[in-house]
Amino acid sequence: MDNTIFKSLKSYIIMTIGLFIFVFSWTAFLIPQQIAGGGVSGLASVINYATGFRVAYSYIIINGFLVLIGVLIMGKAFGLKTIYCIVAAALMFEFLPLIPWVTDIQDKLINAVIGGTLSGIGIGMIFMQGGSTGGTDIIALIIAQYREMSPGRVFLYCDLIIIGSVFFIPGKELSDVIYGYIVMVSFSYVIDMILTGNKQSVQVMVFSSKYAEIAERVNRGLNRGVTALSSMGWYSRIEGKVLVIVLRKSQLPEITEIIKETDRNAFMSVTTVMSVYGQGFDQIKGGKISWKREKTQS
Repeated sequence: MDNTIFKSLKSYIIMTIGLFIFVFSWTAFLIPQQIAGGGVSGLASVINYATGFRVAYSYIIINGFLVLIGVLIMGKAFGLKTIYCIVAAALMFEFLPLIPWVTDIQDKLINAVIGGTLSGIGIGMIFMQGGSTGGTDIIALIIAQYREMSPGRVFLYCDLIIIGSVFFIPGKELSDVIYGYIVMVSFSYVIDMILTGNKQSVQVMVFSSKYAEIAERVNRGLNRGVTALSSMGWYSRIEGKVLVIVLRKSQLPEITEIIKETDRNAFMSVTTVMSVYGQGFDQIKGGKISWKREKTQS
């Protein structure tokens, strides 16, 4: 019981820190420079630039409707964390501007990059705890349940229209839209690195006369499967085995050390792979439902 409470408390503390970083990126770097961004916070900022309506009010009103979708699809636990994040973010949007410090950097490009990076870090911390600040965050999490699409790409598609709408605000120019897209790209890149960086995989091919020893050490030491393919060196005409190993990118230093210790003359090639499905990796999500199978079972 105490362990559960501690985990829950830790989760909310991390989300609160992430919220502070996220909102601070807006109140200190983006809003003072009249730079737009994506998501509901970006939409609220666009409304603020066009009408003067307070960002905090727009943020909580819009999210009040969108959070209902998250509760219905993701469940009550998701809804509670999201409600907490939305309310806390709205309060921070209201009170953080009271802090006298804002960016003194005049270059909008630098402010856009810093704001987008900090925003991505904050949202990444929130996502890792199963929370959301609402809006396009909800859409990204829902899609992630059924499709192998990175959160950054979802944000990219959803935010193009929001940021592009800045162009229609009187007094704004095309350059203001470009700065908003710079924020979006920085944000998407950072959040993808946070959420999927530790899941990146590589395919290693090992050419060595000591393939059996290397394969055993990889099996036992890294707990990864190894496939041995028959091969022949065309120059030497010597037959042997080529080892094909798929593992997480974080395990690359370990397998390199194993190969170096076993056979210093071994040849190794490393290739980055986009998606790996199966035991020890990701599970396939989505897919078409077989009507014939359903009909047979019914």
